[in-house]
Amino acid sequence: MANTDAPALRLEHITKRFGSVIANDDISMTVQHGQILSVLGENGSGKTTLMNMIAGIYYPDGGKIFVDGKEAVIRSPHDAFQYQIGMIHQHFKLVDLFTATENIILGLEDDGRYSLKKANQRVKEIVSQYGFRLDPEKKVYEMSVSEKQTVEIVKVLYRGADILILDEPTAVLTPQETDRLFAVLRKMRSEGKSIIIITHKLHEVLSLSDQVTVLCKGRYAGTVNTAETDEAQLTEMMVGRKVTLNIERSEPKDTVPRLTVEGLTVRSREGTDLLRNVSFEARSGEILGIAGIAGSGQRELLEAIAGLLRAEGKIVYHDPKTGKEENLRGRDPLEIRELGVRLSFVPEDRLGMGLVGNMDITDNMMLRSYRKGRGFFLERKAPKSLAEKIVSELEVVTPGVSTPVRRLSGGNVQKVLVGREIAAAPTVLMAAYPVRGLDINSSFTIYNLLNQQKERGVAVIFVGEDLDVLLELCDRIMVISSGAVSGIVDARAASKEQIGLLMTKNTASEGGAADGKA
Repeated sequence: MANTDAPALRLEHITKRFGSVIANDDISMTVQHGQILSVLGENGSGKTTLMNMIAGIYYPDGGKIFVDGKEAVIRSPHDAFQYQIGMIHQHFKLVDLFTATENIILGLEDDGRYSLKKANQRVKEIVSQYGFRLDPEKKVYEMSVSEKQTVEIVKVLYRGADILILDEPTAVLTPQETDRLFAVLRKMRSEGKSIIIITHKLHEVLSLSDQVTVLCKGRYAGTVNTAETDEAQLTEMMVGRKVTLNIERSEPKDTVPRLTVEGLTVRSREGTDLLRNVSFEARSGEILGIAGIAGSGQRELLEAIAGLLRAEGKIVYHDPKTGKEENLRGRDPLEIRELGVRLSFVPEDRLGMGLVGNMDITDNMMLRSYRKGRGFFLERKAPKSLAEKIVSELEVVTPGVSTPVRRLSGGNVQKVLVGREIAAAPTVLMAAYPVRGLDINSSFTIYNLLNQQKERGVAVIFVGEDLDVLLELCDRIMVISSGAVSGIVDARAASKEQIGLLMTKNTASEGGAADGKA
């Protein structure tokens, strides 16, 4: 039975080193019973490392962890469960061919044989108790992202967790799914559960949590009551100085069609439609946002335009230099890049697409700056200057431009990836998830860079996960649902709820075509 007089969790002077790097430096913090605590910090501030020590993935080099007032030794996730601690990671760890219940009981020790019937019944009880929406007998491969997340949460509750850690839980949820998740978390709080959330979305922090603990450069910066703070104060605590959190959206000027897509269809090797009859127009001097539940076809759309996927339909580029209309379909990806159509795609594996980890920042600039066949001894001055400019303007944390990219944190790798494409002065810039996993300060730096591109007459296509940002940053928003366009709206007049409904709209019987004229 939990000792409710003592905090549910207390960290005292926790320190963690990786070689010469101190990830967590003498951090102390407390989580009470029946409390939702948000943990905020810039990329590389040590949030995930700290949470991983609570969850048993890392072991601290110094300091102590107390659970219900008693010292806890947590050397593995199994140990963490013994202390009723469970972590729900951003990337789910589920077996697609198993049902929800089979995934939930997977790995549990039991002296006798499992009764799937009893397990299903217990899962139904947890689902009912907290207000989840989940069919215990549904296969994972048939589930939406929010259902998969529910399986992960129920999995730790099934194992008796009283302290839950959620890493970026709303990253790929619609507004309606986010509201449902928050309702469930509030119900858990009312029943005495302690919940820790890592998130970059400050408006969610302010609407959900009771307190916020802020980390800055691996050190504890303070804990504040949510009701007594605001976005400006939290950001100042995170970065150590005042930061203007304002996306300055200018009115589009002198807009002309730069890219016209008509009836674009992309099929998988098995012949199923990944994209179906997609039509829209991207214009110079504006930002066209693309919204949709993860896996709705956003990636395939951009890769088809960039020449990386075979497609049917028309992709016409209106070349501002020559005044000609160029058909991009069937063209070589390098040729499309040379025309000025650039794709900056930030995947989950940032080093798996576009950057070489063992090469330094300057050499990674050269990958995009030079075509093959220009000679073995390449001139390094221009790429080095570009690397130094990106490091300076985007505040890339690195000892220098000769540092191998693999030694940078994920967020800093991302800045290099996005900065390189923007520096190429494109006429069409497709930026997919450019702020995925970035802290609030770095995110606003990227938003302002995209706005600068728009004001220079670039047609910017922005694929994002945060609907609040899409509504603030973009001029128009195209919503894709199940591979088809379910609507194109004016971002200045649309609401989150309207876009959320379009994201879940069934377009299978409607053809998915849209004229792109909104």
